[in-house]
Amino acid sequence: MLSKKITESVRNIDFTVEDLPTQEFEQFEFINCTFSNLPGVNFSDCIFTDCNLSNVSFTHCKLDNVEFYNCKLTGANISAAKDFGLMVKFDSCILDYAIFENKKLNKSLFSNCRIQGADFTQADLSKCRFHNCDFSDSVFAGTNIGGVDFTTSKNFTIDPTSNNIRKAKFLSSDLAGLLTKFDIIVK
Repeated sequence: MLSKKITESVRNIDFTVEDLPTQEFEQFEFINCTFSNLPGVNFSDCIFTDCNLSNVSFTHCKLDNVEFYNCKLTGANISAAKDFGLMVKFDSCILDYAIFENKKLNKSLFSNCRIQGADFTQADLSKCRFHNCDFSDSVFAGTNIGGVDFTTSKNFTIDPTSNNIRKAKFLSSDLAGLLTKFDIIVK
């Protein structure tokens, strides 16, 4: 499951009542921790497992090769993170109402995630990998999803006239999610 070397870890700490010990974390693992806002914190080669990061704003945070496993990130504002070095992996996470607006996430992986009501407006997802994700009510507007494989994901509504969908892959049974704007009936 873990794909990187971890040098230090913390467990069961509520960082909404305790301060983070530092603003720089490298090869660090957080297990079953709770977080509030993380302004200016830098994470490199870090792992979050079973953590609650709901409504966290990653304002000016560095998220360089950061992995989230079985975490709750409802309402998390990833769009506030630094652009340079941004690379994240989400596995079995809840990302409902998360904000990815204007982010270049083209090397990120989303696997077995619930991503309902998320905002991908103007995001570059062109090289993202999505596996078995639920996109109910997520917003794609001016989004680059060119080349993305949606064949194992479901419940997306994507307007092909306002998003770059060139070479994106969809199952024929999911084409209704691309035609919603046209108010037609697909059988």
